[in-house]
Parts: sequence; structure tokens; C-alpha cells
Amino acid sequence: MYQDLPVTNGAATLDAAIERLGARLPDPLAPLARIAFNYRWAWTPGGAEAFAALGPQRWRRAMHNPVRMLVETPPAELDQAAADSELVERINQLDATITDDLRRPASGLAGEGPIAFLCAEFGIHRSLPIYSGGLGVLAGDILKEASDLALPMVGVGLLYRRGYFHQRLDRSGWQHEYWVEVDPELLPMTRVQTDGSPLRVTVPIWGREVAFAVWRIEVGRVPLFLLDADLPENTEIDRWITSRLYDGNRDVRLAQYAALGAGGVRVLRALGIEPTTVHLNEGHAALAALELTAPEVAEGAPPEQAQKRVRDRVVFTTHTPVAAGNETYEPDRIVNVLGGLAPAWGLDAQDLLALGRVVPEDTHAEAGMTPIALRLSRSVNGVSERHGEVARDMWAGLYRTEPSDVPISHITNGVHLPTWMRGPMRELLDGHLGAGWPERAHDPDTWQPVADIPARDLWAARCESRRQLIAWVQRRIGTDRLARGEDLEYVNRAIEALDPDALTLGFARRVAAYKRLHLLRYDPERVLKLLDDPHPVQLLFAGKAHPADDGAKGILQSMFELKGAPLVAERVAFIEDYGLASGAMLVMGADVWVNVPRPPLEASGTSGMKSALNGGLNLSVLDGWWAEAYDGDNGWAISGEENPDHAAQDAAHAHELYRLLEDEVLPLFHHRDEDGVPVAWVDRVRAALMSVGPRFCASRMMRDYAGDVYGS
Repeated sequence: MYQDLPVTNGAATLDAAIERLGARLPDPLAPLARIAFNYRWAWTPGGAEAFAALGPQRWRRAMHNPVRMLVETPPAELDQAAADSELVERINQLDATITDDLRRPASGLAGEGPIAFLCAEFGIHRSLPIYSGGLGVLAGDILKEASDLALPMVGVGLLYRRGYFHQRLDRSGWQHEYWVEVDPELLPMTRVQTDGSPLRVTVPIWGREVAFAVWRIEVGRVPLFLLDADLPENTEIDRWITSRLYDGNRDVRLAQYAALGAGGVRVLRALGIEPTTVHLNEGHAALAALELTAPEVAEGAPPEQAQKRVRDRVVFTTHTPVAAGNETYEPDRIVNVLGGLAPAWGLDAQDLLALGRVVPEDTHAEAGMTPIALRLSRSVNGVSERHGEVARDMWAGLYRTEPSDVPISHITNGVHLPTWMRGPMRELLDGHLGAGWPERAHDPDTWQPVADIPARDLWAARCESRRQLIAWVQRRIGTDRLARGEDLEYVNRAIEALDPDALTLGFARRVAAYKRLHLLRYDPERVLKLLDDPHPVQLLFAGKAHPADDGAKGILQSMFELKGAPLVAERVAFIEDYGLASGAMLVMGADVWVNVPRPPLEASGTSGMKSALNGGLNLSVLDGWWAEAYDGDNGWAISGEENPDHAAQDAAHAHELYRLLEDEVLPLFHHRDEDGVPVAWVDRVRAALMSVGPRFCASRMMRDYAGDVYGS
């Protein structure tokens, strides 16, 4: 299988890298070296706990990076762990479980493959910071589920040495950014080699050849290859190409797209991997479709003929529901950055620009990656039913037809259940849904036993999840607020006021104007009344604004304007530096997940799916996935109708949000039976699990891709 391709870490193969790490471990702990180099441990029950058992504090300081953890743990502590027979047995069982999983034959669900999945970011794990938000987290879930389903897939992306930015707020609530460089030698990755030497591919960018090294990461059965421009033969500017994810410089972003698309295909070619399907996840990777034409063009095939043949191998998922979100560039900029690639595809500069324009004949228009992907893909899909409709309307001009005839379908996103269903709810369902039930999560029958789980047990699981979340938030906000220079007494009061039994609202996502975070404080009087109710609510929220988006930073800062009002400090907590780890905790413990995007701008959204898997209830605008999921019994809904008068729409949606909280959510949460169980609330939790679980898990999503896209 493709996971057997030779790889190196410097001069060593993967096996040698494992052997080298294992050599510093006592013999009883040696399996941990093998486990550490495959992220399969991250979604195997007991995986994280095995590493944490070596030292919880050190595990946290290592950012849950198992390679760094094993390298930095002193020998005396390793010897102590090796003497724990119970821990050693757990490690051996973990090793056996992962080994058995990797040895399974390919499933054949998507044909013989392989499928090459190209994406600008991958949210595999918090220790691998090459993601920014929902697109990357979805890509990570896709690779994990492909591994679980034994699909023959390989991933291709970029190794961002500084990743995405970290966030810190000052006392006024204004966001500041900083970047931290990672050391690949301390991550679970190895350098790829061919013929005994480190692999290099080159891509013409800015009129010169830029070299890229290649790293490989094991994501279960799926290898993920990452291109890295940080090489001594490159200029400092060239090395910056893979420095920051979504760099603010437009020329650098174009260079990244060249590296991902053209460079990614060159890596696969160098490794002898001939994909039957190339899946472009968002337009950033569009140049891969053109690079696939190069061999035929080199043999004399006309470019149009080569493009037609390539189209049969390429599929494209679009994630952006507004044309402006599909970035375009001035013609001169594209020619300057990418012009050197065109000859290999049989194109001149004008041909390349025409492919990237909605209207090819409009020679003054800017060009972008998305039109290239649309034109050179046999299959195009949005990520929810409504997004499919929006995309057909948005791109009708490119296809020169009516929206109803635009060949864009939809496959609604799903989330990787073993990654996102955590703690008490997972433990409860493991005891009721039968052995191996996550493998059957896409089948509604799998979830039927939820109907028979006693209400007190479901409620107990929800309460324990909330308590764990609040304890975690108390630790986080203490350090965050002290770092902002806030008064110690004020910080202590805020920590102590958070109530593990109070109705807890969660709101966590990228901060952008259309996400409408400001609706949560739209009517300060009603907000303060909710916070000061005899049965108060508490709000936990998190999110990052793009470093160049001062408007979004202002929206975030506006949330702090009520800080001086009574009870706000005690009832509202912002979690800084939103990422995979904080997101996982919030969706695990929040009682109600709030999402109020401006319709129809939410392509899908997946955080609400994760919350529902943990027994949370969604209160959301009927947009994206929630327009498909809401059935009247599994949460609450706000109208998803469009309104060009945004001010009026904001007022109406804010009013409906507060009304639902005041008249329905709060009373239902606090209406308890003689045992203290809110039975009607638990009935909604039951309905959410049974309706969201099978339809919005990654197993269903990837089976749809395998049957409707990859195999078509």
C-alpha cells in the first residue's frame, strides 16, 4: 500500500527514525516510538492517555506532541513509567489495536485508487499547526475517515514553518498576533527520499526555479505529504512561501497556490503515485489540474485535448458561498508569479488568465483559482444542500446557463466522530450502542438504542461534560486574564463565578462580519437581564479575526464593551487563541451551540455538528447544514430567509435569538422532575443525537464521496 513508500528523517528511513526514538526508551515502552509516528493514536481510545501517563504536565508543555514528549522526558521518569505493569499493558494493547487497523486491506469503496486529496491546510491535531479553521479541520477529518474506511487516499499540502497566527487580546479586547516557528525534527513526520537521497521538486515561481523538500506524516493508513521551501538553495523570499498559512502578501499567496497545485502533482509524480482521482478541496489547489496536463502536452497533445482528458480525473469541492470570497488577482501579478508555469501546460499568459476569469473574453478582468478548478473538474460540489443552490446561482455566468442547469451538486459536510465525540457522552454511548458502533455511525439503526437510554443517564453525562468544560475554562481564563494585566481580585471573582450547573452557551468560530458575533450583545439590556436571571446563563466564546481584518477585530473588541457592567465578568468568558484543543472542549461541554451567520453565507458549518454529537443543542440560523438538520425537535431555529436590508435583518434575528433564550431555552433547561432531571430537555438531546449522528458524521460524508464522486 502507499503507506509503504520509502521516507526518511534526514538520512534515516521511517523505520530507522522509530528505531532511533525507541532506543532511548526502556524496552517495555518501546512500542510508544512506533505509536508516536502515526497520528492514529489521536483518535484511538486511550491513545492520548498513554502518553499523558508519562507526565501530565510535560504532556501539556509538549502541546500533546508525542515525539517531543518522548525526547524530552528524562530517563529516570521513563524508567519509572516502564515499571508500571498496568501502563505497559495499556501501551501494548494500544500498539496492537493500531497495528491491526493499519494491516486491513483496502475497502474498495472508491475503486482501486489512489485518491489524491489536495488542500491548503490540514487540521490533523493540535501538535501539527498547519490549519487555521473549518476548511483545515474538515480536511483533517476527511483523511481520518478515509483511513477508517480503508480508502486508498494520499493527502498533499504545505508545511508552514510558522503555521497560522496565535492570538492574544489586550485589556481593551483588541487582538494582537504572534507566530511560533515549529521544528519538524520534533514532530511526528519524516523526510521523503527517493533513490537514497532526500526528495526535491522544483516549481517555476517568480521566473525562477524554487526547490521544495517533502515531508510525510502518517494519518492512520493515509500518508500526508507536505512541501517545504525552507531550503538553503532558495532565496529568503522563496523560503517564505511555506512560512505562514494564508500569508498577508498576495504574491506569496499565489506562490503558495503554485507550490500546492503544481508542486503537489510533481511530488506525486516523483513518488510514482498515479492517482485515479485528484480531489481539489477549495480553489487554492486548482493549478494541480493544469499540471496534470504537462506529460501529454510534452508529448505533443494540444492543450485543449490534454485538459479534456485531465477533467475526467479531477473533482472539486467549493467552500465559499460568495464570489468575493474566491480571491482574484490582477493580470500582471498572476503573470509575474505564475507565468513560468504556463509553457509546460502548452499555454501562454493570456491563455492562463482566460482560464481564471469568469468571462474569458474580458481581458481587463482579474483572474483567480476557482474558475480554473470549475472548468477542469468532472465533478463539482458544494458542502451543504443550500450551498449547492447558492453555488449554482453564483457561477451561472461562468457556465453561461441558467442556475438550474449549472453542474454543481452538493455533499453535506460531516465530522469525524472518534475525534469529536469525547468524554462522558462517548463513554455512555459505548455502553449502549454495541461494540464497534462508530464504524456503523452512518446507519440510523445504530442510533436507535439512544431512545432507550434513561433520561437520568443522558442528563448525568451532559452535566459531567459541562463540569469538565467549566473546570478547563477556569484554568484557561485565569492565565489569559492575568497575562492581560487584569486585577487579581477581578480575575479570581470571574473564575469563582463560573457555575458548572448553569446553562452554558457556546459560540466559537472564525470572527468575520457575516458570522455576526455582535448579535450576542445587540441589545445590552436584554443581555444583562439574561445574565442576572434567577437562573442565569453563562456565555463562553472564542474566535480569531484575520490579521488584516480590522473590521473583524473591531467586532471582537466590541464584545468587551460590556465588561464593566454588573455580572458580565462573571458570566461571560472569552477563550483566547481558538484552535483544535479549545474547540474540542467547547463543543463537548456547551449546552447550547449558538450560530447566527447572515444567510446564505454559511456554506456548511461543522462546529454545531460536533456539539450535537456530544449532546449539545443547536440554536442556529437556518443556513448551511442546519437548514437540513433542524426538524423542530432537535434544537431551535432562526429564519434563514435573505434580506438585503442587513440592519433590519440583524434587528429581527437578534430579537428572535433573545426571545428563544428567554421563552424557550431557559424554561426548558430548568423545568425538572422530582429527580432534578429536565426530561423535556433530555428528549431534545435524544432527538439531536439520533438525527444528527448518522446524517452528519464523516462516515456518511466519505461514503457519499466514494459512491457519488470518486467512483463516478
